[in-house]
Amino acid sequence: MKKSLSILIALAMLLGLSGAALAEGEAYVFWYTFADVYLSSVREALDSALEGASIAYVDNDANATQATQTDQITTAIASGAGLLAVNVCETGADGIAQNIVDSAKAAGIPLVFFNRSVSSEVVKSYDKAVFVGTNYEEAGIMQGQLIGQYVVDNYDALDLNGDGVISYVMFKGDESNQEAIARTKYGVEEADKIITAAGKPALSFYDPDNANKYLVDQNGTWSNAASFDYLQTILAQYNEENGNLVELVIANNDDMALGAVNALQNAGYNKPAEGTKVIPVFGVDATDTAKELIKNGFMTGTIKQDAVGMADAIKTIAANYIAGKDAFEGLNEAYVIEDGWKVAIPYGVYTGEE
Repeated sequence: MKKSLSILIALAMLLGLSGAALAEGEAYVFWYTFADVYLSSVREALDSALEGASIAYVDNDANATQATQTDQITTAIASGAGLLAVNVCETGADGIAQNIVDSAKAAGIPLVFFNRSVSSEVVKSYDKAVFVGTNYEEAGIMQGQLIGQYVVDNYDALDLNGDGVISYVMFKGDESNQEAIARTKYGVEEADKIITAAGKPALSFYDPDNANKYLVDQNGTWSNAASFDYLQTILAQYNEENGNLVELVIANNDDMALGAVNALQNAGYNKPAEGTKVIPVFGVDATDTAKELIKNGFMTGTIKQDAVGMADAIKTIAANYIAGKDAFEGLNEAYVIEDGWKVAIPYGVYTGEE
């Protein structure tokens, strides 16, 4: 038995498990990647919340690789984990999430999926499984409404090309992620509803040859490196000198918004203290970095995704499962319990004031 446990510990180290050594009854938290800026804030809040509730835990970094995460989960189950909390790597494919559910169910281990979308059918297939996240369409809808009103209120100042149309670029975090799909869709659709209702032309994607009307992070990591590289290249061709400058930037998350701000500043924009022109940049998450960018006038607005609230809900459910209580007992009343399988954390608009 000692030999088997030592093998599991060695395997855990290879697979990126961190925190305390493998031990029966601990909560195992599986992150799709430690590199994601928003999830880093959730991880910090969740670690603190679990410690405050005296729940031993082990954090696991899959480094955006589903095979790695699957191996980590298998190892945790074999070690006698008390609870699994899974930020699944691959979304949009029920098979992977269902396999995780089936493995947890066979071992009788409670399971909390969080943040990255999992279907109701998968979660409901196990009576000790729940999902903690958001109604992901809301982020895109709220972002689109925020953008639409901003454009209407500032139309003439935004129309730097003087052609009567606002040219935009959309940065999509991941091709198959449901949150990314919804934010890409509604971020423009909802903005256009407000803009056209005010008698103005709809937003125009800067590149008429791009049928998708977005640029995606090919690595699926929603990174500032991707948006920075894209916008640097774009600004070399689409600029004031050529009369076709991108006049608005929409990003699926704040890290991609940061990359866009950096590219704009490299090109001489978005430094209001220095008297430069500002191209409005909108994101999602309300990370600390984004809040600072907004405070300094480098970025215009974002949609708050409540990292502390998400962590609090996960901790509460984990504590309930471990204690043998109802999963939703004692949840903050601001969170919305949906049909017994999901806890939705509300979004909010952030433009510089809480």
